[in-house]
Amino acid sequence: MAMVRLFINEKNKKGHIDPEIYGHFSEHLGRCIYEGLYVGEDSDIPNVNGMRTDVVEALKEMKIPVLRWPGGCFADEYHWRDGIGPKENRKKMINTHWGGVVEDNSFGTHEFFELCEQLGCKTYVNGNVGSGTVQEMSEWVEYMTFDGVSPMADLRKKNGHEKPWKIDYFGVGNENWGCGGNMTPEYYANLYRRYQTYVRQYHKDAPIRKVCGGPNVADYFWTEKVLETCFAKPQPGEGMGTRGFMDGLSLHYYVHPEGWEKKGSATEFDDKTWYKTMAKAAYIEELIERHGAIMDQYDPEKKIGMVIDEWGCWFEVEPGTNPGFLYQQNTMRDALVAGVSLNIFNKHCDRVKMTCIAQMVNVLQSVILTEGPKMLLTPTYHVFHMYKHHQDAELVDSYIEGNRTIGMEEEYQVPLLSESVSVDAEGYVNVTLNNLSVTEEVPVEMAFAQLLPSQVTAAILREEMHAYNTFEEPEKVKEEAFDAYEIRDGKVCFTAPACSVISFRIK
Repeated sequence: MAMVRLFINEKNKKGHIDPEIYGHFSEHLGRCIYEGLYVGEDSDIPNVNGMRTDVVEALKEMKIPVLRWPGGCFADEYHWRDGIGPKENRKKMINTHWGGVVEDNSFGTHEFFELCEQLGCKTYVNGNVGSGTVQEMSEWVEYMTFDGVSPMADLRKKNGHEKPWKIDYFGVGNENWGCGGNMTPEYYANLYRRYQTYVRQYHKDAPIRKVCGGPNVADYFWTEKVLETCFAKPQPGEGMGTRGFMDGLSLHYYVHPEGWEKKGSATEFDDKTWYKTMAKAAYIEELIERHGAIMDQYDPEKKIGMVIDEWGCWFEVEPGTNPGFLYQQNTMRDALVAGVSLNIFNKHCDRVKMTCIAQMVNVLQSVILTEGPKMLLTPTYHVFHMYKHHQDAELVDSYIEGNRTIGMEEEYQVPLLSESVSVDAEGYVNVTLNNLSVTEEVPVEMAFAQLLPSQVTAAILREEMHAYNTFEEPEKVKEEAFDAYEIRDGKVCFTAPACSVISFRIK
């Protein structure tokens, strides 16, 4: 295999990588909240105020920056008053979206903020537009954030929390083109204008960033019509004009290698399906660029963030599990999808300001799986852990010379290697590199504009493409130290194994 060259201009800064690009999503779905994150104060499983200690500690080690809650589709049937006050008095309901099980509302607003405080992460709350009222949403924001005398602030204090919390991001509805109400873009955009008016900013020093419900995959019509309704296009020489009442516009995209109707197995697949999966993961870049081009017409200064708050692999559920719980295993294929996606998000950090992988625990492309008192870290967890130094760093220019395309069908070709590079506040150059081939190792020579490397640490995630962790073998796939490199003439030289994710920190 011919050597490829990775050129890095560490002096050419291209943009800032917001930590929120590494965000996560927790919905009242399956065993994500209950059993995954929350076990209750009386559980035999070690917990702090009901939150699983092992899961919280693992997420803190991964440096989780922001958490989205309570949905998802669940958000537009969630009525926040059902989840406050004494737990024995909270209203029970059937979760009609996910599994038809009883939702007892024991995890509500207070519990969510308790979890985020333990994690040390920012908060992203999704409001109910589909089946809720403006008054309901407005009073929830007042309940959470108002520090003064008011009916909702008094109710919060009565329920045991004297001081208000901080909402960092607030989503006005979710998937309102589908499960959130089957709306037209013009209708939703007008509702958005109305609802967001009553998401009051009670603290000038703690602003709530508002996220507007954006498109599903390649629905460019939705993006155009929502922005057309919420914005006035700036005229030549006028500058920005209105910001359209929003700080972010969402985008949802899931990887289904076999299509939406037949999603395929999470663990049983051939080489052809592997490359199809990688190609569909890489497709997110086209979506970012094309939706971004529409956003540029209304927001040329890129003050509105693209918020990809649902992304990841969606396969068939594990045999024998509730189909409404969306529980799936997590292989090296998921790890490479995560690596490719995060590299793309990094490279588009001028527009992409937050993403949330779906979902955090026990649902879809999870970073953690639990079974009673047991917990394991998935291959996807290790990728997020390896990439954490990109958070709050500066994206720098990088280019791979000799990076050819690979695949088994013309329609599903992907680059052999995927990379992104940043420089952090400590002066380290952070490099993340993926080898998407399932068979070929690749010799790599990494060269810099000025840097002469003297300190190098590296980690690798590598295994056969079907490999995954089980509760019987929880560390079959794990991040390991990587020392198979050498420094020659100011360059870092190494071989990237097939089906691998590698991270470097270089000074």
